[in-house]
Amino acid sequence: MEKNNPKSWLYLLPAILFLGVFLVYPLIDVFVYSFEEGYNFASQTYQGVGLYNYSYVLRDPYFLQALKNTFLLVIITVPLSTGLALLISLGLSSVKALRQLFQTVYFLPYVTNTLAVGLVFMILFKKTAYTDGFINQILGWFGIGAVDFMDGPYWAKMFVLCLYTVWIVMPFKILILTSALASVNQEYYNAARVDGTSSLRIFARITLPMISPTLVYLVITGFIGAFKAYSDAVALFGTNLNAAGMNTIVGYVYDMLYGNSGGYPSYASAAAVLLFWIVLTVTCLNLLVSGKRN
Repeated sequence: MEKNNPKSWLYLLPAILFLGVFLVYPLIDVFVYSFEEGYNFASQTYQGVGLYNYSYVLRDPYFLQALKNTFLLVIITVPLSTGLALLISLGLSSVKALRQLFQTVYFLPYVTNTLAVGLVFMILFKKTAYTDGFINQILGWFGIGAVDFMDGPYWAKMFVLCLYTVWIVMPFKILILTSALASVNQEYYNAARVDGTSSLRIFARITLPMISPTLVYLVITGFIGAFKAYSDAVALFGTNLNAAGMNTIVGYVYDMLYGNSGGYPSYASAAAVLLFWIVLTVTCLNLLVSGKRN
């Protein structure tokens, strides 16, 4: 077989062109914009080249708040959603009857519109002049006072955002982990049971190592997805996320381009480049840690 067949490059040419036009070129363009100071989008001119855009973004309180929100969202939701998905997948794998029905029920939030799920969460948590919300009614049964989850303290709003994010991302992880568990060779389990191995030891010594590549994949994609979070916050708190104190890095970039602070592509580009390096660093660290464990 010829290793350098010209026809293979011809087949790859459409994909290479597509990636070059819509991925590589915009990425390079963003890097260039991030160093152009005082860039005017209308006249396509700028005043100079330097690091002022990065200095401005790193001192902007809105960006620092968005950075804090994004990191909290990542740190809380990724381990929590992955752990819960693993527990549910283990339960589904042990259930024989109605397994397909349960898998469908757990997967429904993934195919449901994000804004529709956000509206349901608003109904559950929002406190109005007429009602304290369904969740507050449940808290009242235990003697806990009503909490304004949507417009109240920061911790309450972050709790709702994290819960919403876990609810949205967990079905996909359940689907992937259920498939991974089904692919484990049953002969390993049969041999372990013959030796009288406990269920916990079977999970630690057989199940976990066999599905570890899938877990690594879910953790890495989970980190990337959480760092890119924006629509989740909009679905709960509206488009003015800065006023609610619940903006994310991607939301900050959007605001700098089109929002109330719109018209500053250089600042938006600098924030986008910072997000790129954060995601790249976290991904490399995850790959490094997972590589050492394997």
